[in-house]
Amino acid sequence: MNRIWTYRPLKTALSLGLFSLLMIGLIGLLFHSTREQVAENKYQALLLQLKQVIPAYRFDNDLVQDSVLLAGQRIYRARYQGKAVAALITSTVQGYNGKIELLIALSTQAKIMGVRILSHHETPGLGDKIELKKSNWILNFTDIPFSEVLLKQWAVKRDGGEIDQFTGATITPRAVVLSIKQSLQFFLAHQTEIFQ
Repeated sequence: MNRIWTYRPLKTALSLGLFSLLMIGLIGLLFHSTREQVAENKYQALLLQLKQVIPAYRFDNDLVQDSVLLAGQRIYRARYQGKAVAALITSTVQGYNGKIELLIALSTQAKIMGVRILSHHETPGLGDKIELKKSNWILNFTDIPFSEVLLKQWAVKRDGGEIDQFTGATITPRAVVLSIKQSLQFFLAHQTEIFQ
């Protein structure tokens, strides 16, 4: 009777171990067979996001591959025939309900080419007006010249600045404007390093 009692748990443990090894092998095989497709999908998704803020005719390089990490920040560089055209900077700022992630395209001709919201947790129907699919507010930051002097005006009207906030929300537009302003200051201070 003792032999039967010890034999069953051993058989069960061996069966579970064999099943686990088989599943690990299948998962590994699946991972390796789809790895290239997953990488390609991520590449295309990122490229699509980058092309939202800079028209395709303005650059001829691979935006995803031509990037630099500077001060802990990933910056994508747009070039046309080898000449620097723009920097595409991702920026994160605290909004009303959490982090807001932006993508900001700044031309070497000192213009904001475009801004898009990549992710946020703002209140639906109120703070989510920063999204292009909810409102055109973010398009106010297209083809805007910038300089150190102009940056002094970079604030929402409620704070004495020149930029409209939307009705019912000030914290969210204030955060977006601050993030853009900080990216502009970073770009002005590091433009040479960005395009080395």
